[in-house]
Amino acid sequence: MSLFWFFVIIGKRRKSKPKPRHTDDLKITHPSTDKPVVIPVEKTFTTMKQARRHQRTDSGDRSFRCDCCGKSFTHNSSLKRHQLIHTGFKPFSCDRCGTSFTQQSHLKDHQLIHAEVKPFSCDRCGKSFSQHHSLKKHQLIHTGFKPFSCEQCGMAFTQDGSLKKHQLIHAGVKPFSCNQCGKCFTHKRNFKEHQFIHAGVKPFNCDQCGKSFTRKSHLKGHQLIHAGVKPFSCDQCGNSFTHKSHLKEHQLIHAGVKPFRCDQCGNCFTHKSHLKQHQLIHAGIKPFSCDQCGKAFTRNSHLKQHQLIHAGVKAFTCDQCGKSFTHRSHLKDHQLIHAGVKPFSCDQCGKSFTHISNLRKHQLIHTGVKSFVCGQCGKSFTHISNLRKHQLIHTGVK
Repeated sequence: MSLFWFFVIIGKRRKSKPKPRHTDDLKITHPSTDKPVVIPVEKTFTTMKQARRHQRTDSGDRSFRCDCCGKSFTHNSSLKRHQLIHTGFKPFSCDRCGTSFTQQSHLKDHQLIHAEVKPFSCDRCGKSFSQHHSLKKHQLIHTGFKPFSCEQCGMAFTQDGSLKKHQLIHAGVKPFSCNQCGKCFTHKRNFKEHQFIHAGVKPFNCDQCGKSFTRKSHLKGHQLIHAGVKPFSCDQCGNSFTHKSHLKEHQLIHAGVKPFRCDQCGNCFTHKSHLKQHQLIHAGIKPFSCDQCGKAFTRNSHLKQHQLIHAGVKAFTCDQCGKSFTHRSHLKDHQLIHAGVKPFSCDQCGKSFTHISNLRKHQLIHTGVKSFVCGQCGKSFTHISNLRKHQLIHTGVK
């Protein structure tokens, strides 16, 4: 049988006394009661109220408008739920973590996270989600569709909420302040992650090496190391990195940019972390100690290199003479000898050296500085190697 429509014409109703409004400062615009309700014959309703409700949904009629933000709704109940956002009233609380919600349906969606139920899977990458709308948002990543653009910097986003959060950066708004150190944050998520630092909590653990992190994003970045993934490549030298931030720091080397300057000696650095490590030298702080000989270092990387000496590991071998070294930098310095390259020249006598350390030792001759003193006879030397040779005289060792 062909589809036909049944029209129910609703006449004017007698005006009844207006119902008291529950919220004084929020206005609700009611739809007209003179419009006909159009109902498909296949769809049946037990009450006229249900028929009207269905008709508004089908027609796209959004007659209920919020006077706070202007958002419109097809149903009065939807408007009332929405108004809870403006009042800040969140009556539905999670008994596991205490997070509150304006709607019970949002609470139920949230509880799936604790239950670790993720029924919605992406057919492109297999990633699962506890909520259907989270899956839909995720799928925009695969399409590359970013409909929300920032009018100030042009940066585009897949979600309107992400754009709004981003715009807070341009506005300089940082509403979340740490009561321990005073640091402020634009986003609540970053604020909560920051608080883990003060608490000493690192809830995100790597299942391969056990290393812990305060932020989930840091864990994900770390896991790329185990996977051997280095998606960010330098277009000048081809060097690859696991993180985009590392690539940007590396590119400063090619640009010759050293924006971080030491206020004590004027030495400049491409990375802020390098400046901080350098400043430990001026402070005389050496927090990294060797557990075998007690020697201390300002950097952890220097300690690790030093420990190779105790382990007897010499992984870097010269292909010309077969000599091995514990550090790659030492091998490179050594290879300058074979190449006959002496890039470091003394500005007083013109003598050249393959290593800057040798030049510095040589320059002590011109300055007359003899820092190494024999404890037995008081004789001084410019180089420690000369002092050691001299001390053999006192010991009688030849």
